[in-house]
Amino acid sequence: MRIISGSHKGRRITAPSKLPVRPTTDMSKEALFNILNNQYNFRELKIVDLFSGTGNISYEFAARGSQNIIAIDANPDCIKFIKKTTEELNFPITAIKSDVYKYLEKVPVKADIIFADPPYNFETGQFLKIAELVFENNMLEEGGQLIIEHSKHTDLSNSKNFSNSRKYGGSTFSFFE
Repeated sequence: MRIISGSHKGRRITAPSKLPVRPTTDMSKEALFNILNNQYNFRELKIVDLFSGTGNISYEFAARGSQNIIAIDANPDCIKFIKKTTEELNFPITAIKSDVYKYLEKVPVKADIIFADPPYNFETGQFLKIAELVFENNMLEEGGQLIIEHSKHTDLSNSKNFSNSRKYGGSTFSFFE
């Protein structure tokens, strides 16, 4: 994986092969950040990266100037890797080991963008539970968005706060407002 733009543009990051992850592809990530670039000033954003895995999305926000980033993952090796990489790149990312659903239920955080990249093999209900918890707990700042990455075979368009989706290869980003 590589950082697409910003202070570390072009920097390659190699995660250990033992991590149970499927990082967002560079093509999909670049498309997503082109969308967000037209909507936000990255320096002002508060970000929560759920199911953060390698930290790929968090690094991209940090390289573009976001100063308040929280990366959540249940896997201790993923959190260890994010902390190590964050330190090496001097990024403002706080990595927290936690079950994502428990975190969403108990932590009163507000963010401009909440990005979730759960395993693609989740049931539709598991994806929708993320959106449900974010909106029930009023976790988005005014004008904020929840973005869930999922397989093109999953349809989240019937969710109450669904706004739109964009497909890139085998991946889809669903936007909730």
